[in-house]
Amino acid sequence: MEQTVEQKLKALYELQTIHTKIDKIRQVRGELPMEVADLEDDVAGLETRIQKIKNELDDLEDDIVTRKNLIKEAQANIKKYEGQLNEVKNNREYDAISKEVEIQGLDIQVSEKKIREFGFEIASKTAIYDKALADLDSRKSDLDAKKAELGTITAETQKEESELTSQAEKATANIEERLLIAYTRLRQNAKNGLAVVTIQRDSCSGCFNQIPPQRQSDIRQRKKIIVCEHCGRILVDEQMALEAETV
Repeated sequence: MEQTVEQKLKALYELQTIHTKIDKIRQVRGELPMEVADLEDDVAGLETRIQKIKNELDDLEDDIVTRKNLIKEAQANIKKYEGQLNEVKNNREYDAISKEVEIQGLDIQVSEKKIREFGFEIASKTAIYDKALADLDSRKSDLDAKKAELGTITAETQKEESELTSQAEKATANIEERLLIAYTRLRQNAKNGLAVVTIQRDSCSGCFNQIPPQRQSDIRQRKKIIVCEHCGRILVDEQMALEAETV
């Protein structure tokens, strides 16, 4: 059966009333879901960073071990070359072996310099690593607290929100597709989620702009769907709101 305009308006206002209650429940949760998501991202980012620094520290320790082994090898070579110096037969051989001793000595100096550099880098990265660990502990603590807070609020409101969502689905079934599309678009565009509003003190309760007397009269007759000239919201009269409250 074709609905009258009044029935359509009542169905829209009923749906708006249900959605407003759902919006208020979600407002209680506020920014908590977003804060939890941000903290989860922070924790994941810090864990990745800590692992990266740890790998870099491990690589530096390996580099130090490699350099120490090179020093040992060079020292062994020097000892070997110095032994050969006692057996040289001419100046050419002496100069060649002396050059090898000098090269091995330079290699030792380079390795020792590198070890010192690696040590400074390890100290610097260790400080960064320790701070990242402290930051991670702090973020995890904040995350646990926010999750607990969100869990408490969600547990308190979940049943009511589920019931209201079910009511909204049933109310939606009573609204023709064209009107439902318009209603949904209005809700998405409105900061407060209000697509259907009442007249209050001769004004639109959505944008608070004044409604001319003749337009108010047309709204109260419920013969056609009228929208606010300023904000585009669907308007219903005060009496309809009162009737909805007593149902």
